[in-house]
Amino acid sequence: MDQRVTIDEIARYRTVVLEGADGVGKSTLAGLLVTQHGFTAVHSPRTPDHQDLTHRYRDLLAQPGQLVLDRSFVSELVYGPLYRDRSRLTWDQALALADLVTARDGVFLHLTAPAAVVHSRLMARDGQAPDLEEIAALGDAYERVFRVLTGHVSAFTYAAEPESHRPTG
Repeated sequence: MDQRVTIDEIARYRTVVLEGADGVGKSTLAGLLVTQHGFTAVHSPRTPDHQDLTHRYRDLLAQPGQLVLDRSFVSELVYGPLYRDRSRLTWDQALALADLVTARDGVFLHLTAPAAVVHSRLMARDGQAPDLEEIAALGDAYERVFRVLTGHVSAFTYAAEPESHRPTG
């Protein structure tokens, strides 16, 4: 369910997992949680194939204090099937990791934006962007994954405004 949440509401959680396609505002929101609320940010790029994803995220979630994950194991459930025809995580493994987030007083925040907005942001930031169909396919894949996740854990969907991707607070 799309819901406007403020930075202060998000910061009430000890662990915040930010998910969504590139260009939706995950790093910007992570930066706000760091500067305004003292979170430690962990940006999670694609984990190399030789590393065990479950072990990596268990270690990350064992860190003390307030933690914001700028992308996480959830991305493997999206990008793996789209780009490699399979995820390196099973749903059982992903839900066990999601339970660890919940045990850390955590929440999942699914950031979204229209494909044209994401494309524009990526072009401005990187000088390149996937085509609109690929961005839309990523958005659809994240929607499917979050439908399953929200049956098991606390999650919000934050639909970014076209002119701004920052929640107010």
